[in-house]
Amino acid sequence: MVLSPVIGKLLHKRVVLASASPRRREILSQAGFRFEVVPSRFKEKLDKASFPTPYAYAVETAKQKALEVACRMYQKDLRAPDVVIGADTVVTIEGLILEKPVDKQDAYRMLSRCVRDSAPRGSSSASGAAWGGASTVGGRLDTQVTEFHEETAVTFSELSEQLLWEYIDSGEPMDKAGGYGIQALGGMLVERVRGDFLNVVGFPLNRFCKTLAELYYPPRREDLPRVRHDSIPAVDTFDVPSDSEAGGSRAAPGDGGRGRAGAEAGVDSAQAPAGAQRAVAAGKVEDPPPFPSDLLELIDGFKASKALFTACKLKVFDALKDEAPLKAVDVARKIDASVCGTGRLLDVCVALGLLEKTDRGYRNTQRAERHLASEGAGSLRGLIAYNDERAWDVFTHLESAVRGGAQQAPGRQAEAPSQSKERRLQFMRAMHGLTSLTARPVATAFDLSRFSSACDLGGCTGALAGELAQEYPHLKVTVFDLPEVIEHVACFLPEGRPTERISFVPGDFFKDGLPDAQLYILSRILHDWPDDRVQELLSRVAGSCKPGGGLLVVEADPEQRAAPASLSAALNALVRPQGRERSAAEYRLLLEQHGFRDVRVAPAGHGLHVVLGTRAAAP
Repeated sequence: MVLSPVIGKLLHKRVVLASASPRRREILSQAGFRFEVVPSRFKEKLDKASFPTPYAYAVETAKQKALEVACRMYQKDLRAPDVVIGADTVVTIEGLILEKPVDKQDAYRMLSRCVRDSAPRGSSSASGAAWGGASTVGGRLDTQVTEFHEETAVTFSELSEQLLWEYIDSGEPMDKAGGYGIQALGGMLVERVRGDFLNVVGFPLNRFCKTLAELYYPPRREDLPRVRHDSIPAVDTFDVPSDSEAGGSRAAPGDGGRGRAGAEAGVDSAQAPAGAQRAVAAGKVEDPPPFPSDLLELIDGFKASKALFTACKLKVFDALKDEAPLKAVDVARKIDASVCGTGRLLDVCVALGLLEKTDRGYRNTQRAERHLASEGAGSLRGLIAYNDERAWDVFTHLESAVRGGAQQAPGRQAEAPSQSKERRLQFMRAMHGLTSLTARPVATAFDLSRFSSACDLGGCTGALAGELAQEYPHLKVTVFDLPEVIEHVACFLPEGRPTERISFVPGDFFKDGLPDAQLYILSRILHDWPDDRVQELLSRVAGSCKPGGGLLVVEADPEQRAAPASLSAALNALVRPQGRERSAAEYRLLLEQHGFRDVRVAPAGHGLHVVLGTRAAAP
């Protein structure tokens, strides 16, 4: 497969994605690309009517996005990124570009036209992508732009009005061009896709990789595909096929008497290994197996994690936050470590895409500045420290957990917060960082404006409560958690104290009465408990929830195995003494069993799904 060597070509280059789209970021990340995100500030106000086709408009928009980021980064740092990727996706129907709907009625007009009015039923997604190499020539920026487009046809099913409005009421269409997201709930509308599925999601990965391969690995004449023969007759017994007939070029002239099998294999049989000689003699050519680069990266994964943990523990990213760039000797002095050891650690962080290295020294990448330094709303230092000091030990004994069950795993108690204050705080820091990353997409997965009060059961530091209060100005939120947790929440509040609309109440949701609220929230709680305890907790919530009230459940989706939250949940389940992950369908059934109706599911990104049910009136 050509993808692995292409990625290798870019590993040591500064690659920038000129887009804030989480879908494009996820597609490229899952393919193995390493890059930083610098959203483009290009105003997308090009006159669509001036372009001959929708894809021409998308290509030009993508190119302008990439160029704007390249120029801005060069003006800021006087250093051009090696590669800038710009992309733009439009949804069209009968040549008309569909924007994001302005309201639910607009979403209905778009979707009903896709479903009923066009022949055949459907729309097209056209992506334009432009990526360029940038360099400095004579003190000025020089760019070389490569551009292409990809089109995918989407056919919709015949849908009832009820199903169409249920999808619109989920809220998903409101931030999607064309009014649907095929990678999530919108997939239920689609009957057939002709072309690249990821192109509809937001980025034509297949075409992008092929274009990269053509640039870095232009095909040699002898590498083009040829007709395969089980046995090779004498040359004069058949006509040599033309390029078009054979699907490739003819054998290169002057092959030195190797014969067609040897020529097609691209190897001199006299110099080939014994196994290769036998294959050539038999008249068969076998392609070598693909190089297992993904497996090798996985094998080394624990080393990369420990390098990251160590860099955070030594506060490397803090040292570079205020003063950068710095030489290795300066960083070593700041973190009180040897110069040679520090230099090696810094170079590893560069290879991992966490630091940048120039002639003047090292500096943080944008994501390291945000997530790996101690200060900042997006810091993951607490989660990293927890994994380094607690989870690492647990997973060291993973074999025992697999052989004897998690109950038998040595050190398994390290996964839960201990009774000591420092252990408790460490666990809370980890949960605060993790929850802060996903709080906004969870808070906005559904329109919760009809509720005036909410209670976040097991809400820990109030990270989700804070996002809910910010998103819904009339919502009052109570965080209900164990007394030993509530004792320390002041450490995580912006000014060290709750706001007027956020309060913290100590208690055990299995034993104590639940605070009154119109909406109850269980965010990443239920997966920790076995089925009988889940039934018990849901029964208590249902008993406290008045008719018309709601229950919001947030959990990892085990069906999205490659997504970060889902993979993390699966790994943690290896050493979890009880509980399990459940699908959206299972949570829907659980809520319905406890008297919740109109149960809906929405994605919150990164492998999370959100389930919302409304408490029915007593019969």
